[in-house]
Amino acid sequence: MGDLLLVRHGETEWSVSGQHTSWTDLPLTQHGEEQAKSLAPLLTGRTYALTLASPLGRAIRTAELAGLSGVVPDPDLHEWDYGGYEGVTTADIHRTRPDWDLWTDGVPPGPDGHAGESPEEVGRRADRVLAALDGALAGDDGDVVLVAHAHFLRVLTARRLGLPPADGRLFQLATGTLSRLSTEHGRPVIAEWNTRA
Repeated sequence: MGDLLLVRHGETEWSVSGQHTSWTDLPLTQHGEEQAKSLAPLLTGRTYALTLASPLGRAIRTAELAGLSGVVPDPDLHEWDYGGYEGVTTADIHRTRPDWDLWTDGVPPGPDGHAGESPEEVGRRADRVLAALDGALAGDDGDVVLVAHAHFLRVLTARRLGLPPADGRLFQLATGTLSRLSTEHGRPVIAEWNTRA
């Protein structure tokens, strides 16, 4: 049985400033590129049954710099659609909504095509990804790698562990890191989290 490896893309300007970034396709900063390159030693020496990435450039570039090959873009790995809060920091939101919490309140609608998502909607995407990976993880062909975004990967982790989507709030995930979900006694577990070289 393979492990599920989660790679959060490297740093962008908005990950530094704390701005919510879903569909805005910012490039990696120079530091973000270095973070991505530093993942290569953690990813070499393994066999991969499948390597998927968000279709956004920051995830694809991270996969490339980390030395992953055969990467298949998967739109379900896209970051949480932040709707009207795209590009806005939590501090700015709290000026008008002091009690706002992404994990319980979701986001307001944004421009056309970006209605925003609730935790449950992101959870449904994560469930689709996990269902599609079942066969690859159950086989003997190696591990599965997902290169994507913080909030989406946090929700996916919660769902893999059998928790509600909003419990993704419990798993802080830093840029340019590798995390590993494995099994113990037949149950999904976190085996590594926020690993850096």
